[in-house]
Amino acid sequence: MTTRPDDINAFATYLVGGAVRDTLLDIEGSDRDWVVVGATPDAMLKAGFTPVGKDFPVFLHPVTKEEYALARTERKSGTGYKGFTVYATPDVTLEEDLQRRDLTINAIAQDTDGNLIDPWGGVSDLNNRLLRHVSPAFAEDPLRVLRVARFAARFAGEGFTIADETRALMETMSASGELKALVAERVWREFEKALQSDQPQVFIEVLHDCGALATLLPEVDRLFGVPQPAQWHPEIDTGTHTLMSLQQACLLSDDLAVRFATLMHDVGKGLTPSKDWPQHIAHEHKGIPAIADACQRLRVPTECADLARLSSQFHTHCHQMQVLKPATVLKTLEGLDAFRRPQRLQKFLQVCEADARGRAGLEQQPYPQANLLWQCFVAADGINVPTLLQQKPVTPGPDAGEKIRQMLHQARLAQIRDTLSRLRPDS
Repeated sequence: MTTRPDDINAFATYLVGGAVRDTLLDIEGSDRDWVVVGATPDAMLKAGFTPVGKDFPVFLHPVTKEEYALARTERKSGTGYKGFTVYATPDVTLEEDLQRRDLTINAIAQDTDGNLIDPWGGVSDLNNRLLRHVSPAFAEDPLRVLRVARFAARFAGEGFTIADETRALMETMSASGELKALVAERVWREFEKALQSDQPQVFIEVLHDCGALATLLPEVDRLFGVPQPAQWHPEIDTGTHTLMSLQQACLLSDDLAVRFATLMHDVGKGLTPSKDWPQHIAHEHKGIPAIADACQRLRVPTECADLARLSSQFHTHCHQMQVLKPATVLKTLEGLDAFRRPQRLQKFLQVCEADARGRAGLEQQPYPQANLLWQCFVAADGINVPTLLQQKPVTPGPDAGEKIRQMLHQARLAQIRDTLSRLRPDS
């Protein structure tokens, strides 16, 4: 049989989801996804489409390569986001397919003539800047709690808020324990997308408010309500400071690792006994195992996990650069592995700056400590080992390597000492 892509015209096809929503919001760039009503998998294959769906019938158009999914319904049959039985038969209607979607603004369809099909009030909710669930079936998929939080972050700049009834449902879902059944990779994927949005602090705040953060990322959730010294943190609350720091990180960098490390940099404060508040002695080191636990649980990429751990351990060193001893500066640079990974140092400095500016009334405060540490690195990194050996030859032998390392260490220390004496006003 000859493949004819236009055979799809024998069925009713509708543009759905983000493409319709974003067009109505005058936002460009969304992928175009289609729903096909009245077709079967065999009919799609005969029309030249390529199957790609594993859990339900999805096909790629032979020419445009856009996704075409058969209209389907879903019924809860187990726990977690995969616990569903999918029905994709020719008698499934467009309205039934749209009803299974999460939010009304994502349940609008458009036919090939440009007419909107909006059985669940999505256009009205778009106009009212409202994130509202389509039906009670929303509660069957715990992943939707994260998706709503992510949409709240993505569209916060557009003035969107979550409907009261949807917030209440998210609270009920969070309290049910179903979030524990979510696969770690899917949870991280939602965090990753949210952290790369313009206002990821909204994502964290929504998850905290509905009770989901306590299950998904308790290391951050327990920061809320924990006080800090007012002289350093006018905002007092550590959770609030974390959100403010994350917001500042977004102004400094679009790098995922920087934003994640900023989110995690103070988790050690959540482990301080309440009797010791508002002081948080050694919170830098207390945070390291907590970060390791979170990163292992969520399958966080190594680069993000490493920067988060190091930022917790060394961020207060950077804050103290105006008084830090040369030996401690070098120890910090070595701990960060800066001489082999200078890009990591740059990201670390952005985390520290976000932390310093994530305080009420201090958002525009200069942060010269970052440049001071960077200049110390540049000076120390300028030491050339071959030149050093020409000046001070080392006799070959079993201890030659250690002697060279000690010489390099001392030479770097001298460069840092000289840099600090030049750049620190009171040195």
